[in-house]
Parts: sequence; structure tokens; C-alpha cells
Amino acid sequence: MLTQQELNEYSGFDIIGDIHGCAQTLVKLLQKLGYRFINGCYRHSSRVVVYLGDIVDRGPHIREALEIVHSMVERKAAVCIMGNHEYNAVSYCTPAPEGLGRRYLREHNAHHNRLIGETLEQFAAYPVEWREYIEWFTTLPLFYETDSFRVVHACWDQALIDQYRDTYHCNRVNSEFIVKSVDRQSFEGRLMDRLTRGTDIPLPEERVITSKDGFQRRFFRTKFWAQSPKTYGDVAFQPDPLPKDLVDRPLSDLEKSNLICYPKGERPVFIGHYWLQGKPKPVTSNIACLDYSAVKYGRLAAYRYDREPVLDASKFMWVYVDPPEWREPEAE
Repeated sequence: MLTQQELNEYSGFDIIGDIHGCAQTLVKLLQKLGYRFINGCYRHSSRVVVYLGDIVDRGPHIREALEIVHSMVERKAAVCIMGNHEYNAVSYCTPAPEGLGRRYLREHNAHHNRLIGETLEQFAAYPVEWREYIEWFTTLPLFYETDSFRVVHACWDQALIDQYRDTYHCNRVNSEFIVKSVDRQSFEGRLMDRLTRGTDIPLPEERVITSKDGFQRRFFRTKFWAQSPKTYGDVAFQPDPLPKDLVDRPLSDLEKSNLICYPKGERPVFIGHYWLQGKPKPVTSNIACLDYSAVKYGRLAAYRYDREPVLDASKFMWVYVDPPEWREPEAE
């Protein structure tokens, strides 16, 4: 895996969002970015790929996508951070210690079974290979930063990241961390939830949001960059809209106190996770989301980063996903 010093030696960085098994589209995007298959992997003469996680689940070519990403990481042509779907896979496949009350760290219930179903089906004939990938997932960093930019799957929370570094002295997880993270109230659970799933606010009065695929949520995802927000509409950040009567609902003092805000003057941060639609563009001058619903609506997006302090909409590149790789994903 590339060291921090080795990563800084590249002239530029191509940061790629959630792939979710769209391997054919990934190859097209890499080729569009100028990468060629040389000595066992796709590589560029002067640039490096940074993958934002969520390589697995949902799409029709998950095994092939993992092979592309893994080969690039192993040959130092890319780095890859952990997404919530890699974390879910590790937890789903890891036996729980005695006393936890279940066989695996992540319960094998109907919802979780559906989320990982495509992945397990595609690896059914390759159990040893799948186990090796599970072990590889546990080595992936939760976050990465250079002197000029940062990457995390869903949310950069500086306070939690500083605490993690003070406790674990690295940017990766280990088996002890994974077991502790099952408790969502523990530090490990809160950190994993925040960095790989983002921030959210519970809906009031036991309200629910029903997504297009019928999944019901009792919370809504929120921005981690809102400046002086006053209402729910000021902080909502998700594909499924809030009920109209909640858009102008004032945030309570408690809800405001639980929000975080990434400062405008900080180095750019790149995230995935949020299923955006439309033409890719920066979220703010120093935040870019690169998840443009590849497996659902049709774009696999990248940002060609060259250490600029202010992000530029013209530096987004993307490939439309062909119909054979479309899927209607399970909500989570």
C-alpha cells in the first residue's frame, strides 16, 4: 500500500466515487482518465487513483470490480478507503464473541441479507477468494489526508478523527476495533457510524420517510458543512426529500448542538455515499461528493485533483453506466 510520502510524490490524483459492482463502467472511466492496463493493473504514468470505498454490493460485476481495485492498490497505482459496505461485509462475515447474543457481528436478518446478497451470490463459487477480500477490507484506512486534501467515505469529523489517532495511532481499524464498533454507543461505534454513514437527525413525532423502493427511515441525513442553519431544510442532504411540512421546521437547540460544520478555510475533502443525481459539481468550495448513483441512475464520477485549494466544477469527469449494470438498490 502507498505510504503518505509516496502518495505525495504523484503529480495529480483521480478520486473516484462509489462503484457498487459496476466493473465495466469503472474500466471505461479509468480509460477516459488515461489509465492503461500494464503489468497486472490499470496505471497512469504520473497520477494515482483514490477510491472512496463501497466497491461491493448491488451491482452485477462485484468480483470484477474488486479485482480491479485490489490489483491497483497492491501495485501502488491506487489507494482505497473503507466504505460502509466494506465495513458491513466484514461485520456480517465475522463470528461474534460469546455474550453478544448473536452468531455474527452484523445480524443476518432479512434486510442485511438483501444488502449483501448480490456480493455473496457472486462469490459463492469462490469462498477462499471472498475470505481473502474480507481480510483485505480490514486493512483499509478509514480516512486519508495529504498536505493538500482529505478523503473519507461520508463525513470528516475532525474531533473524532483526532481522538481516534490519539487512541489507535493510525488511520486503520483492527479486529478489536471491529468488535467494539458493534456497540453503536461506544467510541468505536460512533466513529465508524460518523465516518462511513455521516450525520443524521431523528424525525420528530415518530414520523417516517418512505423511499422510492419502499424502505422506511426514521431519520434524515444531514450536511456536515451547513453554516448557521435554522431549519430542517437547511441541513437535509439525501435523495429522498423531507415531508413538505418538515422543510421549514426550526432546528432545536439540541439538534443544532449535535451538528458539525467543516470550515470553509480547510483543505478540500472528498466524500462518497450520498446517491447524488444530476451533473457533478462541488458541494461547497472545498467539499466534493463523488457518489452519483452509479448503479442506480447511471454516472460513475471522478474528480481530477491537482492540489487546487478551491474546487472546480470543470474537473469532474464521469461515465454513464450502461443498462446491464443498472440496479435498483436496497435502501439502508
